[in-house]
Amino acid sequence: MLHQIKSYINYKKNSIGKHGVHSPFVFDLMRQVFDKQDTFYAFDLIEKFRESLKLDNTILHIEDLGAGSKTNSSDKRTVRQIIKSSSKAPKYGQLLFRLANYFEVDNIIELGTSLGISTLYLANSRRYSKIYTLEGSKEIAKKAKANFKKMKLNNIEIITGNFDATLTPLLDKLEKIDFVFFDGNHKEKPTLQYFEKCLAKIHNNTIFVFDDIYWSQEMTNAWQTIKAHQKVTTTIDIFEMGIVFFKKELPKQNLIIKY
Repeated sequence: MLHQIKSYINYKKNSIGKHGVHSPFVFDLMRQVFDKQDTFYAFDLIEKFRESLKLDNTILHIEDLGAGSKTNSSDKRTVRQIIKSSSKAPKYGQLLFRLANYFEVDNIIELGTSLGISTLYLANSRRYSKIYTLEGSKEIAKKAKANFKKMKLNNIEIITGNFDATLTPLLDKLEKIDFVFFDGNHKEKPTLQYFEKCLAKIHNNTIFVFDDIYWSQEMTNAWQTIKAHQKVTTTIDIFEMGIVFFKKELPKQNLIIKY
């Protein structure tokens, strides 16, 4: 917790608005994506569904293969507990939607389904896109799959099992990946391993988004390593997430943006 507090103070001190940005690409991105206030029909549907899950007292057995939860260490949690502690706030779900929509991505990988709120935002961004979402816990995956069915989405494939066993076979069958949301393991070594594996299928316009980059010192260490990678050009730090671009025409720069 102390690491997060210190990190947030540094973020507030060093973050800049779009008028402090010199990159035309990032300036346009902030204007067209970050600053947008218009809503899409899917936003209300997803948030109403989230509210229904907050009333669900079904108990699920949790197989936590990542860094665990900071609010509940039990291996049994209700759906309402999981949705309150693990799902992204609407602001960030909508940002994922806007990013995927703006860049017109086709192939999306999500590492860490949980109950599928972020997945729903990504899946609704472009109905012709394909979302492969990986979840380690069997009961959570089963519940998420039921959630997708209720929301009548057919462009989601949920893959259950340890990422160490499921990510490589998925990557092997894909020619390229356009977008990856890393949200399933908040430890340094696995995060970097999954990052390196996904690098094999990137192209110039691929986008990586890393959740909870200040979750712990380990996650921040991983984020620092990712920013320095030779294939990475521009990165954007919005505290809750880190966004990575590989566009060769962009300069090597690491921006801390107010959001």
